[in-house]
Formats: sequence, structure tokens, C-alpha cells
Amino acid sequence: MYNVIAATHNPVKIDAIQHAFDDTFGAGNCRVEGIDVDSGELSQPMGDHQTRSDARNRVMAACQVNPEADFWVGVEAGVEENMTFAWMVIENAHLRGESRSASLMLPNSVLQGIAEGRELGHKMARLTGIEDIKRRDGAINVFTEDRLTRASVYHQALLLALVPFHNAIFQELRRPRN
Repeated sequence: MYNVIAATHNPVKIDAIQHAFDDTFGAGNCRVEGIDVDSGELSQPMGDHQTRSDARNRVMAACQVNPEADFWVGVEAGVEENMTFAWMVIENAHLRGESRSASLMLPNSVLQGIAEGRELGHKMARLTGIEDIKRRDGAINVFTEDRLTRASVYHQALLLALVPFHNAIFQELRRPRN
């Protein structure tokens, strides 16, 4: 059984991670445990580089907290220009897999709140009346009118970040040449 450390206590992120690992390695073959770590940056990462860096920082911090795990996973949502997205970073002792999620355009009313220093989740909670929306289906669920959720978008990106850990072509590239 793989021991997977999720660098978050957010239940939506943990569920997406569990679902992606189950789909990749088979249900019941992975145990995902969430831990609280700091990304080391702002509560609302701005830009692709900072968001990816924060996801990597979460993985490094999780590895320090639980170095015996088989996998460490960081999921970090960010905002760039008028879009929100997230970076998925998955590592084991030998390899890193990364993927960026789909992007969602944000309306000016939300962007204005972010420019004023509010986190996307806080601004969305204020606009929608959905308390703690970032630990639920998220802005994407509101704007797609229940067609997508944070978990469904994260799940897809996590599956892509897991590719290097199971795909035969990636595995072949890692084998030493004779």
C-alpha cells in the first residue's frame, strides 16, 4: 500500500488526490493523509511561477514532515491576469510529476477583490454566500453552474501529473542503457 502525503487539509484537494491515485494504482492501494504545511508565500499566489513554486514548496515541506512516505503531493491554486488555475506537483524519492489545471476566467468584480488583497475563496464566499467555498466545490462550480467542481478539475490535472510514475514510455526512459 502506498502512503501518500497531501500537503493540505482541504477536503476537496484530498478527495481529488485520493481519486487520482485510486484511478492510477487501483482502489485500496493508496492511503492519502493530509497534513498542514505552509507554502511559504502569500495566501493567494499570483502568477504561474509563484503558484508552481508554492506547490513545490508544499511538497518539500511535506517531505520534511513525513520523509518515509511513498509520495508527496502539493496542489496550489493561483491567479494570473484574469484567470484562476492550479498547479499539481507529485514527487516520490526518484521522480517528480507536474501538471497545471485548466484555467477559468474570473469576472472583474472578483478580480477587483483579489487586487485589493483578498483571497479568491474569500471573495467568492462574500459574493455567493457559500461559507468556506474554497473547501467545497469552488468558484469553478459557481461559474460553470454545477458542470465542473474544483475536485473534478484537480482530478484531471493530478492524473496528468501521475503519468511519469506509471507510463511505460516514462519508465523506459528511466532505465539505464546497456
